[in-house]
Amino acid sequence: MATEATFTVPSDQFPLGTVFNQLPNVTVELERIVPARDVVIPYFWVRGTEVNDIEGAFTEHPGVKDIRLVDSVEDEYLLRVEWSVEYADVLTILAETDVPLIEAIGTNQQWTFEIRGDQQSDIADFQRRCRELDIPVTLTALNALTRVETATEDTLTDTQQEALILAYERGYFESPRKITMAELGEELGISQQAVASRLRRGIKHVLGRAHNL
Repeated sequence: MATEATFTVPSDQFPLGTVFNQLPNVTVELERIVPARDVVIPYFWVRGTEVNDIEGAFTEHPGVKDIRLVDSVEDEYLLRVEWSVEYADVLTILAETDVPLIEAIGTNQQWTFEIRGDQQSDIADFQRRCRELDIPVTLTALNALTRVETATEDTLTDTQQEALILAYERGYFESPRKITMAELGEELGISQQAVASRLRRGIKHVLGRAHNL
């Protein structure tokens, strides 16, 4: 049975975590990942700061070959990173085990990775390989995928749907709001940044579906 899992990793245990040394209040979100056996090249966003040299905020790390700024809008920066395949981290293990990454968000406290396996054994293989390489991952959630009922739900991940439903039920979309994003995060057991990402992606999917009807 297909399974989704959420793992956390300490902020300094992932190559892009070097940014938090200079910019502790930013959020880093991996946007697109193209994994293969010999290369992993993702795009990622840095949000929550305005600096002249965002590339320079990332100090040298053996897991990173190159970081380049692609685009920026106010306090959001889209960058592209080329990884060193010789350095073992969560992304190289995902590529090695062919486990897709759904979402990855980093703060100065931790990185949160959501992954999906065709079988629960795929998640177990990922965990085992991380232990073998002394990568300190912590499993925080494990959920079997369930059949969705509508075409709109089919565009949402389980975590996005959960966040949207809870936000609606708690009055987040009312004016004035009856609950903050931080409080939603406490109920879901995730960071405020992770809540923001799930709501943003979920709303984007729902609006995209409505536009095509």
